Amino acid sequence: MTRSKDTNKQIDNPEFLKGLMQEYLQEYLEQEVALHLGALPYERTVDRRGHRNGYKPRQLNTRVGKLFLSIPQARDGSFSTELFERYQRSEQALICCLQEMVINGVSTRKVKRITEQLCGLDFSRSQVSEISKKLDKEIQAWLNRPLNDEYPYLFVDARYNKLRRDHKVESHAVLIAKAVNQSGKRDIIGVDVCNNENETNWSDFFQGLKERGLKGVKLVISDAHGGLVSAIEQYYPGTQWQRCQVHFKKNILDKVRNRDKAWTKQRLDDIFHAPDKQTGLTRLRPLIEDLSDKYPRVADLLENDGEDALTCLNFPLEHRRRIRTTNSLERFNQEIKRRTNVIRIFPNRESAARLIGALCMEQSEEWITGRQYLDMSLLDQEEQKLITKKPKQHETVAA
Repeated sequence: MTRSKDTNKQIDNPEFLKGLMQEYLQEYLEQEVALHLGALPYERTVDRRGHRNGYKPRQLNTRVGKLFLSIPQARDGSFSTELFERYQRSEQALICCLQEMVINGVSTRKVKRITEQLCGLDFSRSQVSEISKKLDKEIQAWLNRPLNDEYPYLFVDARYNKLRRDHKVESHAVLIAKAVNQSGKRDIIGVDVCNNENETNWSDFFQGLKERGLKGVKLVISDAHGGLVSAIEQYYPGTQWQRCQVHFKKNILDKVRNRDKAWTKQRLDDIFHAPDKQTGLTRLRPLIEDLSDKYPRVADLLENDGEDALTCLNFPLEHRRRIRTTNSLERFNQEIKRRTNVIRIFPNRESAARLIGALCMEQSEEWITGRQYLDMSLLDQEEQKLITKKPKQHETVAA
């Protein structure tokens, strides 16, 4: 089905998009208050928990312009929407960053135009400073919150953003830790912006997580960056490590000729999807031998590091698809990239930490209040099986 020219014009029209978003958010508020009160307007029901009491106007600044919404009120004052708290935090961080760029005189024409549309021209350095302080306090409190739960699965990855430092444009690493807690819910438990992805910075990152109470980690999932792996070994001794299978497979396939890629990939997939680790290792040995003549470096890589890509086979079958790679965290990183594309170059480290921290906080709230990601009772059952398989001390002596 093709779109008409009139439809295309509407989609490209900022006023149309603003009206569409305003209509959607107003309907969201109506549904939210109906759920809170247990009844639609004028509906008679035994489940009703209160009554409406008119509306209050509220303005919301967004990337498509200023939206004017009517916030439903409950007669007893019990209704409070989560829309503004969740949505406006990241929007304010973005707008604040854009304003900083304009004030510092480093913005592009596109950024300046967007800032004028969103904020007008009547903002000052002191106003931006006040917004920054308010946001920084809230985001830092979240970033430094105690980690009271146990997190059996820990995913770590880094992405890079450009920012200005000492009048130069530099690429800085953003370290992010995602974890799955004992209830099977995902959470962002750590974010940091640093100059490089090296062992020292990863060590400081893990030290911070431990000081905040991170415990119960049974598996760390990451790529094989040297500094990261060394830091994992230092701060999580005895914890199993899963080398991301996607990165490992790409590393292998990049080293073989095009004519050998298909069968090598098929053999690797067969190894990665083995029913258990011992079977995976049994399937790995023939592939190493088959590659040793033509690709000795690839064979050495598989022999030395292949087992690290099979660690997930020690865990429940139902979990493996989600713990074998860092794909889920990288998808979130791509979402951060999409939402920060308008910035291009952050005016300073603080603005990068503020906006990325706000986006992570927003995503974390969505995950924690959303559906269960993994059934963690399966992990408990798997561990119980291992305990029952271990021979008792008197049986070992008798043997």
